[in-house]
Amino acid sequence: MKTSMSAPLDLDQLQSFCAIADCGSFTEAARRVNKTQSAVSMQIKRLEERLGHPLLTRDGRGVHLTNHGETLYARARRMLRLNAEIMDLFSDGDLSGSIRFGVPDDYAVKLLPVILSSFQRTHPRIVVDVRCQPSEELLEGMKSGKYDLIVFSQGTSHEYGELFRTERMFWVASHGGQALSQDPLPIAGGINCCWKENAVEALNRIGRDYRIAYTSSNAIAISSAVLTDLAVSFLPESAIQPGMRVISEDKSLPRLRDAQIALMRASHAYGGIYDALANHIVDSMGNLEGEDRLVQRAEAAE
Repeated sequence: MKTSMSAPLDLDQLQSFCAIADCGSFTEAARRVNKTQSAVSMQIKRLEERLGHPLLTRDGRGVHLTNHGETLYARARRMLRLNAEIMDLFSDGDLSGSIRFGVPDDYAVKLLPVILSSFQRTHPRIVVDVRCQPSEELLEGMKSGKYDLIVFSQGTSHEYGELFRTERMFWVASHGGQALSQDPLPIAGGINCCWKENAVEALNRIGRDYRIAYTSSNAIAISSAVLTDLAVSFLPESAIQPGMRVISEDKSLPRLRDAQIALMRASHAYGGIYDALANHIVDSMGNLEGEDRLVQRAEAAE
């Protein structure tokens, strides 16, 4: 019997499809949606028959979306989110549960304690387990199922996620230090860091000599290198530490591309406790002071 194209799509099938797209594996997707692999395979077969197009392809490296699969993916995510919102409207229970949350430690040092402590006060029954890693590692961890929600820096090789904040990147140095005047310029940055790639590209563009003087995956270590005058570095406005000199105008240093901060969810992480944390993070970071005030405050301290 042929199914009418006007019949609603099966949300359970879309959930399994998104899980496969997220992790690139039928086996891992089956574990995430609590089904057998054969049941998930049958769901995808029925979904492809329903839409009349192949959605996934397999090769030796895993499972990938076809062009039609790419077209479906974002729309399927929106349907899952809307479904969760509807369920929340008719739910009378208090929010409780646990969330596996990942964040780059650039933000963890300054912002995370304030944001999470205020969330804990308003949602005492939600437990947030936090892990700090570089953005690329967070994205890999999301793919392998380690996280429910992550905040990450767009500008990596993964141009997706829910972009919620764009802010200016600044060169930073120690007050009264000599690193800024050295030639070649000593810079400190992260391992596999999109911000470092941006800075190096900008320096090459204007022909400024530099050397990578300090490399670490730890934001506190990078900040220490700046504050002790070992090197200059680059940070978005919300990650700048007390005691750093913000270099807002310097013809010898190029303007850097803005930082884009995004949120990513596992395909199940909509509604309920997940929306509570996601909305709190977005609202909290959206209320940060603007760059003009930050620069004026920093320059006044010099």
